[in-house]
Amino acid sequence: MLGSTDMVAILAVLLVLVFAGVHIAVALGITASLGIYLMTGDIEVVRSFVANTAYEALRDYVFAVIPLFMLMGDFLAKCGAASDLYTLANRLSRWLPARLAVATIIANAIFAFVTGVSIAAAAAFSRIAYPEMMRYGYRRDFALGCIAGSACLGMLIPPSVLMIVWGVLTEISIGKLFLAGVIPGLLVAGGFIVYVVAAGILRPENVGETTVRRIGAAPLGAAVSPRVALAVGESEPPLGPLLASTALVFCLILGVLGSIWLGICTPTEGAGVGAVGALVLALIKGITPRDIWQVVVNVGRTSGPLLLLLFCAQLYSRVLSMTGFTDMAKTFLLGAGLDSWGILLVMLAIWFVLGCLIDSISIILLTVPIFYPIAMQLGFDPLAFAIIGILAIETGLLTPPFGILVFTVKASVVDRDVQLSEIFWGSIPYWLILMVVVAMIAVWPGLASFLPNL
Repeated sequence: MLGSTDMVAILAVLLVLVFAGVHIAVALGITASLGIYLMTGDIEVVRSFVANTAYEALRDYVFAVIPLFMLMGDFLAKCGAASDLYTLANRLSRWLPARLAVATIIANAIFAFVTGVSIAAAAAFSRIAYPEMMRYGYRRDFALGCIAGSACLGMLIPPSVLMIVWGVLTEISIGKLFLAGVIPGLLVAGGFIVYVVAAGILRPENVGETTVRRIGAAPLGAAVSPRVALAVGESEPPLGPLLASTALVFCLILGVLGSIWLGICTPTEGAGVGAVGALVLALIKGITPRDIWQVVVNVGRTSGPLLLLLFCAQLYSRVLSMTGFTDMAKTFLLGAGLDSWGILLVMLAIWFVLGCLIDSISIILLTVPIFYPIAMQLGFDPLAFAIIGILAIETGLLTPPFGILVFTVKASVVDRDVQLSEIFWGSIPYWLILMVVVAMIAVWPGLASFLPNL
């Protein structure tokens, strides 16, 4: 055990490194090594502890879940399945106001079931949905906010990288976490749809209804020409191939997630089957060997650093327990005179502030090893607390100045005149809806725990 001064020094070093721009994995590794050295005074013990933790952490085959689910999502995005989802959702929602925005949210929700990464959805739908909305005269900040906000669903609807990271750190069943995210994810998607439809009815200029009379439909992917009427007679993609493509995606979703939820296979095995199934579907849709190679390389570039992050996070978590920092934080919060709701609000406030400064996975790695044991002692449902935390951390994806989804949309749209401020402004309603769902789960934890406990 360390003295309180040493514990504070360790935390201070970590925060200084993170906010100085040092990579979060390096910062966690340095801090953990410093903690072990302060406890033992022996650099050889530090080396041995780090090596043993690395071996024990990375040999756990649950770590393969992340790259396998990423492969599954990237294969489907690369072969055009995401575009088919959007086109079909657009065709089926014609009777709704703001139908393109509704189609974007529905397609994002379905795509979230196969990708697990919000950034992939934000990049894909920036290229697919934004040109269509501009062609129909949508207000630019409304369109951009819809794309960025609905991309958040990728981190909540299973499979989710944030859920996998949370499960690895807390040793909660990843399958149960996936189930816990379904109802809250559908609530968030439903809230988004209600908002865009209401905005389209109350302010028709949001969806271009006061700017031009709609005559026909343009083919998906045509050049962007805002507020210009569409030519008569332009054909739409045939419905049959769209239905077939979407049906195959649904079969893949039901096969992979259903087998995990029913206990037929582990999350890692399910992810492996999903990656192979997505590859087969992509081959059916005509993906080229070059595209397959690009997908594999991109997933390796993305997941490699993430696995390093998880190893350093486990090292950091172990050191926090050994040094007594977790117990000290628990004693401090429990002795502050706050009830369980007050402590939860403090945690949420910390997550919101960190969301303005660093990325979501880093926030989980920094805070969950401290917050989770406290929440369990206070009697919070572990699954409900996990979804509350993931939702609160998700808000950081839309919060300035970091807002990684906002920057992803800015980098992905074809319109170079788009400003970051427009995307942030358009994302505010989606941020508020996420907060409403956080409050709902805090009051009714059964929204998260109902399905896993069936």
